[in-house]
This record gives sequence, C-alpha cells and structure tokens, in this order.
Amino acid sequence: MSRRDLDEDDVRVRPNRRGSRPRSKDRPRHESAVVALVTAVDRGRYTTLIEPDGGESTLVMAMKARELARKGVVVGDHVALVGDTSGDPNALARIVRIEPRRSVLRRTADDTDPVERVIVANADQLVIVTALVDPEPRPRLIDRCLVAAYDAGMDPLLVLTKSDLTDPADFLSQYAPLDVPCVVTSSHGADGDFAGLQELRARLADRISVLVGHSGVGKSTLVNALVPEADRATGRVNAVTGRGRHTSTSAVALALPGGGWVVDTPGIRSFGLAHVDPDRIIHNFPDLEPGTQDCPRGCTHDEPECGLDAFVSSGEAGPAGPSRLESLRRLLRARNPQQGD
Repeated sequence: MSRRDLDEDDVRVRPNRRGSRPRSKDRPRHESAVVALVTAVDRGRYTTLIEPDGGESTLVMAMKARELARKGVVVGDHVALVGDTSGDPNALARIVRIEPRRSVLRRTADDTDPVERVIVANADQLVIVTALVDPEPRPRLIDRCLVAAYDAGMDPLLVLTKSDLTDPADFLSQYAPLDVPCVVTSSHGADGDFAGLQELRARLADRISVLVGHSGVGKSTLVNALVPEADRATGRVNAVTGRGRHTSTSAVALALPGGGWVVDTPGIRSFGLAHVDPDRIIHNFPDLEPGTQDCPRGCTHDEPECGLDAFVSSGEAGPAGPSRLESLRRLLRARNPQQGD
C-alpha cells in the first residue's frame, strides 16, 4: 500500500511507553511541620510566630505553599510551616497547612454581597470601639458588629472613647438591655493619663481580642497605650466630613504585656451581614427563644403576628422582657438588607 492510499482508518493508536505517569492525588503529610501563629499579612507575605513550650519565640516570614491554592490565610490563623524556620531575616518558610479554626469573624461589603471577607480567626472577644463625640457614634454600625460577634460565637465588649468631651450616660442607656459589658475611657485620667485603661487591660487579659470601629474613634491610640512598643500610627478627624482617616492599613496581632493578644484592624465604614442567618440571632436571647414556638412559619420575629409579643406580655420573659425584645428586633433590623446603614 502506498502512502497516498492511507487514510485515518489506518492509524494505529499505541500507548507511549515513555509517557508520563498520571499525577498522584496524595499530598505530603508534612508531619514534621512546625505550628506558628499568623500575626500580620502584607502582600502575600505572612509574619508568623513560633512559640515553643518553654522556649523563646521566633518570628518567621512565610508564604503560602502551592497546594493551598486559593485558601485564605488571615491574622490569628495557626498554620504549619516547613522550610527555613530559623527566623533569619533572609529566610522564607512555606505555609503548607491551616489548622482548624475555633472561630471566624466575617463581614461582607454590604448586605447583598455574596463574598465573605474573613477579618480574623481564632479570636474569642470582639471589642467594638466607638467615640462618644468627634466623630459622632453610629449605633447601627455598633448593632451590626454585635450581630457579627454573636454569629461568630465571640463575646462582645463595647469600649467608649473621649468621655472627657461628653457624658456617656445617655449612650450607655441604649445598650443596657443588651447586657453588653462596657468600658468607658478618656485620654485624661489618673492611671497613666488614660482613664479606664486598667479596667480595659483586665477585660483583655489572657484573651484574643479584635478591635473594630470606624476611623478616628481612637483604636490605634488605645493599642499604643496597651502595647507601648506597638507604635501604631494615629490620625485626626476631618473637620469637614466628620470622618477619620485610615491610619491602620492591615490587621496586626500584638502580644499584651500581661498575657493575651489584641488584634488592631483598619477602620471600617460599613459592616455587611449577608453571611448571617437571622434565625441564629435569636439563639443569643435564651430568655426569649422559648417564645418563638408560637410564631408562624417563616416568622421574622419583627412582624404583627410574631408570637414573642404574647410571650413577653404574659411575663414569661421576666421584667426585662419588653426591653430585651426591642433589643432583639433592633439587631434583626440591623441585619435586614432593606434597612441600610
């Protein structure tokens, strides 16, 4: 048969004996990897801290290994490192594994954004910092932060700054029914020229706390008072807009002198709650939750047919029932996309 008589029916498919093997799906276990805490993230580089039992801590710069792909690593994560973990300034280790997280604080850009943004991992306390004046407090933003804290299983703590400029009593009365612990601070006081600082230290001791609040409320000033060597940049509030300038550009975890960690975060101007299921908010009101058994199917707990009204009116929720119900509905409205911020 000549070449011109050949066609596709004459092609013989033979396996290539020298062909490559199929890629294995088994990944290395990295059993000898060293566990470290992520304390800062900057443009694909991760500052981590190795804390051996009874030994001296070591700061190690690391990058994500290829096998982690798009998995996000955030401040507060415990990660497994391989490679050069000596802490040498020119060394670079690899993050090959993210250890299971105990908690995750999330937010979205707005209440319709499907993309969740993880702020910090493994924290157990959310410290909501707000100024009493200059800039004016934003109760809706505080309510949203409370919802995020409850959803993440974190304890909320409200910190009010600049109490030397106005009386905090009226503002505190708004949050009394929620039973949220509060610390009032002032830049002028007897304890280190910072009133309320000792009480705040006691609340933060031996805990992992995240500070959130919009720009200009004094977060970085508080951090510098709590951790003097932190040297976080501080700014002023714009006299025209009433807003602060972003001085912290990324989250960073700082060790407290008396034990524990505080995470300073950039100032926020919105706190979307698209990731929060409104049904989970009621679980944080155990005195009201039994009353939902008489609610109609799909009840939002903020409508005329809600069974909570009769439950509270009967006195089964206790004397604080009416104010607690109003607080619950306030948080539910904070989650409601129709309300805005």
